[in-house]
Amino acid sequence: MKFVSVVPENLLERIREPTSRFYSDYLAYKRGEIRWTELIAQLPHVAMIGDSVSTGIHVTTTWSTFWRARSCHDNNWFLNLDPGKEIQSVSERLERFAPFVAIHCAGVGAMIDDYGEGEAFSRRILGTRNFSGQINQLLLSKRFPDLILISIGHNNVDWAWRSPPDELARPQERLPRLSRHLHKIFARQLRRLLEHARAERHRVAIIVFGLINFGAYFKGREEAERRREKEPTLYPHLETTYKYLISFRPDYRENVIRLAAMVNNELRTMVNEFSGELANTNVYLRYSGALATADLSRAELLHAVDGWHASVKGHNVLAESAFADLSPSLEFLGIS
Repeated sequence: MKFVSVVPENLLERIREPTSRFYSDYLAYKRGEIRWTELIAQLPHVAMIGDSVSTGIHVTTTWSTFWRARSCHDNNWFLNLDPGKEIQSVSERLERFAPFVAIHCAGVGAMIDDYGEGEAFSRRILGTRNFSGQINQLLLSKRFPDLILISIGHNNVDWAWRSPPDELARPQERLPRLSRHLHKIFARQLRRLLEHARAERHRVAIIVFGLINFGAYFKGREEAERRREKEPTLYPHLETTYKYLISFRPDYRENVIRLAAMVNNELRTMVNEFSGELANTNVYLRYSGALATADLSRAELLHAVDGWHASVKGHNVLAESAFADLSPSLEFLGIS
């Protein structure tokens, strides 16, 4: 599945004023000196790499979920094209400063993977690309983004998946091993992205977000479970979650929280190491704990159908948290 690229509908109206930074490009376009694609290329481009946390998905039956997964690129905290959803997405907030092209690469079930591993069959039928595949899409695009947001790894902390039976009861060794492995393969993919960005002529800002606050998230999930015990018609697909993420079962949750914290420490360390190599270059890399500290501890922030993915209110919490931490990167790009 190709990524979704969205151009502001009122672009010409916004840039036709003499005060617009794109006014000269507007005049060139109106005179026929540049084509529409060349005009669009002048705009800042912001891309989202991620998993289902950055999509508008929720799970129901298998076929309905399959169909929804292939068309859930909007109505989420990064990109919202439905005014009725009332999600003030990051891309919408950015457009208050300047017209942007939003590029959504995130997919349901996407994982941090090693280059050349290939996609699992279940992900191929969903049209999902893993971390390496989403990076490939950006590397092959004609216009490389100015700002890249990365929020991926939530499926990788399903530590009970494929776990040997003896390690389910004693995960002390498994969790650090998984965390170190994720550091290794994430760093390999991030380096590919950074090397390409350094070869670009324009400035590029990349933000690596930490995984969401699973400690708070599971409190919201537990509240949803208590509500369903009192009213069985609520959250009709609450248990469907366990078909996809074994570790979300109550007995395994504490170690999801522990592993996510380990992974976030690895991501922070990795970004700090790479940042030292990028001094005085056209690339600015930083780690953000915005999503890792966002409070999703209330049931109304989770979807009313599966009690798993974010609700409209939940997406607004994530959007507000993420956007509030963009300032240093926007400043680097010259957008105030």
